[in-house]
Amino acid sequence: MLTRLDLRGLDVDLSVALARAAESGLALTSTVTELIAHVRAHGDRALVELTARFDRVDLDDVRVHADELQTAYDACDPDLLVALEVARDQILAYHEAQREPEAHHERMGVHIREMILPVDRAGVYVPGGLATYPSTVLMTVIPAKVAGVPSVALCTPPGPDGLPPIVTLAAAKIAGADEVYRVGGVQAIAAMAYGTDSISPVDVIVGPGNAYVNEAKRQVIGDVGIDALAGPSELVVVADATTNPRLVAADLLAQAEHGPGGQAIVVTWHEPTADQIDDELAALLTHAPRRAEAESTLRTGGRTVLVDTPAMAMAVANEIAPEHLQLMCDEPEALVSAVRHAGAVFVGPWSPAVIGDYVAGTNHVLPTGGAARYQSALRVADFQKHVHVVTLDRAALDRVGPFATTIADAEGLDAHAQSIRIREAGR
Repeated sequence: MLTRLDLRGLDVDLSVALARAAESGLALTSTVTELIAHVRAHGDRALVELTARFDRVDLDDVRVHADELQTAYDACDPDLLVALEVARDQILAYHEAQREPEAHHERMGVHIREMILPVDRAGVYVPGGLATYPSTVLMTVIPAKVAGVPSVALCTPPGPDGLPPIVTLAAAKIAGADEVYRVGGVQAIAAMAYGTDSISPVDVIVGPGNAYVNEAKRQVIGDVGIDALAGPSELVVVADATTNPRLVAADLLAQAEHGPGGQAIVVTWHEPTADQIDDELAALLTHAPRRAEAESTLRTGGRTVLVDTPAMAMAVANEIAPEHLQLMCDEPEALVSAVRHAGAVFVGPWSPAVIGDYVAGTNHVLPTGGAARYQSALRVADFQKHVHVVTLDRAALDRVGPFATTIADAEGLDAHAQSIRIREAGR
């Protein structure tokens, strides 16, 4: 079921053994460039045209209005609304805890304080297509609101009736999005980055999407900030003889059902457990409603890596740097300190990654594609700027100024040195 990679007894370069397949995206890049240029040139008219072309929906108005949000909220199942509100409260509480105090520092008479300021306007993207993602609405809008962003605009693709799914709209109302637009894909990213008649430009764009959305985010970097280039879902499970194979199979399937391009990987030093996981996964797939999507993921990204020791298992996990890492072996807490690269870590059999997707409170917009080596989950700071405020009096400038002029002279920047010497001469 899962492709086997046996590293036992081998002295191998893990970066080579576990290398990801290279992807060619020249045609995609060119297409995205053209679409962004089209939106920049034609604004709302381009949004309507591209929505008709890609989503097969004719729009009269790209904005979803407050009464439409309320209608969607009222139409939702009450139990679902309760669940979304519980998730909101969990996410809100965790992200409130991320608030940083403004730093203050003084040395040699130089007083520094740091202002933490929100961006003026944030754009969040919530994908559609293969599934509905109200959880992503909560995960993107709530951190922006906690950061103090005064205006949060949400873009998401419309359905056949011209509106996004009602649960997505209900989540937007629950999360507190200020504006919602029925626009998806590259055109949504371009509209948020550069503005149209209906959509004002934003300062930061966050949220996951397909390859086209990611490429669009990459191309607008510099004109706006972005969070990351989030790709297909990934899960690595570290397992041993004590692991319940059915639970592992269920967790692998949960990530695999997102569709092609992802990874579902077991790392173990107990081969019989690997065999049992294969059997359980095959059984669960038989009745999986999203079997085609899961099988597509497993064909290209489903693997079992056999290793000699728990230490080697963690070396493999760190090399992969997965979006989600589940430690489902005996004494999993003992392995947490060995984690170097992972978007989020879930410890023990009762902590599946799907809890992080919905109600743990942590953010499910996580680094993928190995980006966990240098990136973190979406967080409040992604919507903020840290501004240093520096104050010296004359005595402080007398104290530190000579050191600055010495360095400026060494760099050949005479005007830099003069900026200080003029003040010294004016005493």
